[in-house]
Amino acid sequence: MDWTPGYREFAPGVAWREEIHCLWVSVITPGTSLTRVLPDACTDLIWQSGAGAFVAGPDTRPAPDTRPPGTVLVGARFRPGAGGAALGVPLSELLDQRVEAADLPAVPGGRLPGSLAPAEALRRVARIAAEMVTERPPDRLVLDAARLLGRPGARADLVADRLGLGERQLRRRCQAAVGYGPRMLTRVLRFRRFLARVQVAGNADLAGLAAETGYADQAHLTRESTRLAGLPPAALVRSRR
Repeated sequence: MDWTPGYREFAPGVAWREEIHCLWVSVITPGTSLTRVLPDACTDLIWQSGAGAFVAGPDTRPAPDTRPPGTVLVGARFRPGAGGAALGVPLSELLDQRVEAADLPAVPGGRLPGSLAPAEALRRVARIAAEMVTERPPDRLVLDAARLLGRPGARADLVADRLGLGERQLRRRCQAAVGYGPRMLTRVLRFRRFLARVQVAGNADLAGLAAETGYADQAHLTRESTRLAGLPPAALVRSRR
């Protein structure tokens, strides 16, 4: 395992890939004073060296994060729709929050003390996340809804019809399993599509990327980027680069 400064993601075991998006490691780089965590519709179980375990709830806005250089973070990221059941709490209660694992009875935070070696912490986080999604499986309809809402042009009412649900029922189930309703989920997933395309396209035309990823126009992209990331798209691209 590479423990040099930086951020890395790893695929979970095949048996849990529908519930767990990835495992990840972050070693805070010297000279880094601020990390801007952006909404992704996911929820994370995180271990921090010297501190222990906590949960990052679903975000609706950028979450500034400042930690000393050399701090090691290890995490398991639950897919949209899987976090609520795994954590044993409606995710609407964790919206835009960071919560100590000890405050969530379904999370065995006692198995993740801050004194662990990082490699052992990664093994335990992976094992615990797998146990959580096995013992408390997600709402499959919400997982399907998140997959459908992540497509360009998706509409919450059409997705509800396709799944055989009323819009109110879909909204209630999304709020419990994701943290917010299908319309907000659509906005976040569309923004993540834009970020993924920027990563590949580099200095591509923003107006073209806006259309490609499902925005009405570049002005629409600018409004959403400012709301969800705290920066207009051009500035966001520069900051991530």
